[in-house]
Amino acid sequence: MNIVILGTAYPFRGGLAVYNERLAREFMAEGHNVTIVTFTLQYPDFLFPGKTQYADWEAPEELNIVRKLNSVNPLSWYKTAKYIKSLNPDLLIVKYWLPFMGPAFGTVAKLVKRNKKTKVISILDNIIPHEKRVGDKPFSKYFVNNVDAFVGMSESVLNDLNQFTLDKPREFCPHPLYDNFGKAVDRKDAIKHLNLDENTNYLLFFGLIRDYKGLDILLQAFADERISNMNVKLIVAGEFYSSSEKYLEMIENLHLKDKVILHSEFVPDSEVSYFFCASDIIVQPYKTATQSGVTQIAYHFEKPMIVTNVGGLPEIVPHGKSGYVVEPNPDEIAGAIVDFYENNKISVFDAGIKEEKKKYEWSRMTGTIINLYQQINDNKK
Repeated sequence: MNIVILGTAYPFRGGLAVYNERLAREFMAEGHNVTIVTFTLQYPDFLFPGKTQYADWEAPEELNIVRKLNSVNPLSWYKTAKYIKSLNPDLLIVKYWLPFMGPAFGTVAKLVKRNKKTKVISILDNIIPHEKRVGDKPFSKYFVNNVDAFVGMSESVLNDLNQFTLDKPREFCPHPLYDNFGKAVDRKDAIKHLNLDENTNYLLFFGLIRDYKGLDILLQAFADERISNMNVKLIVAGEFYSSSEKYLEMIENLHLKDKVILHSEFVPDSEVSYFFCASDIIVQPYKTATQSGVTQIAYHFEKPMIVTNVGGLPEIVPHGKSGYVVEPNPDEIAGAIVDFYENNKISVFDAGIKEEKKKYEWSRMTGTIINLYQQINDNKK
C-alpha cells in the first residue's frame, strides 16, 4: 500500500513524533511505501508551554519526512492536501490528540478524500482533551466528520467518540511498546550515569509535567511517614508544562528536598533508558487519563508500575500482575509503595510484566489499521 502519515515527526520532538516515526518503520518493514507529512509550524510559540518544540539530534535517514503543514495557516492546509493528493495514497493516517488540530487535520482530510481513492483513518489519543478549552467540541466534530474510521488506544476514548459519531468503523488497539529507546542497561551503569547513590531505591515519575498527571498527589504520598522512614527517593524526570512553583513549594513545605530528585528538562531519547533502568517502579498518579505512552516505555524496560484507576490505565496494567491500580489519592499510592518494597514484589511482578508485554507489538497496530481499511472498502461496495 501507499501510505501517508500526517502529524508530528522530526524535526519536532516528543512522544507524538516518536510514535509516528515508529509506526512508519513498522509499515515499511511490512513492505508498504510510507511518507510522513509533518509541520512547518506545529504550535505558535505563545501556545507552546515548553522550552522548545524541536529536536537537537540528527534526522532519521531511513524515513521520508516532508514538512508542509502550518497548523494556523489555512492556505497551507490546502497546499498540504494538494501535495498528499499528488502522492495518490491508498491510506492517510492521522494521529489525533488535541482539538486545536481539528481544523487543519480535518480540512486536509476532507480535501484529500475528494480524489475518491484515499481512505482516512485516525488513531485517537484523545477526542476530548484533559485540559478543556473553548472550541474543543466543534473542532473535534469537524475532524471526525472528515475521517472514515478510528483506532482508539483505550476503551474510554472509543466511548468518548460516541459523542461525535455512532456509525463509523472503529476498533480498540492498545498503545504499542515504545521500543525505540534501545536495550535496557544494567542498574549499576544507569545509577552511575545519573550520579545517583547505588544503595538507595528509586521510583520514577516520567514525562511532561501537567497538572492532570497528579505529581502533587505523588508528592503528598511521599510525605507519608511510612515512606519517610524508607530508603527510597523519587526521580521526577520531565519538563514542566504547568507552573513549576506549585510543585517546588510542595517539595519545600512537605520537607521532601532530600527525597525528591528533580530533572526538570526534556529527556532526549538517548537518555530514557538510564532513568527507567535506575528505577525500581514507575508511578503514574494521573487524575484523568486515556492511555499513556509511559506505560509502554515501562513495559519495554520490564518495569512494574503504580497507576491510578482512571481512563484506560487499568486496562493496560492489570492489578497484581504487572503492578498496582490504586485510587488517585496519597494514602493509596503510599500504601502501594510500601507494599512493593516491604513484600519484595519485584520478583512477583516480573513474570506478569513479561506476559503482558507480548500484547503490545507494533504489528497489532498495523494489522488493526489494515483491517479497518478493508472494512471501509467493503462498506463502499
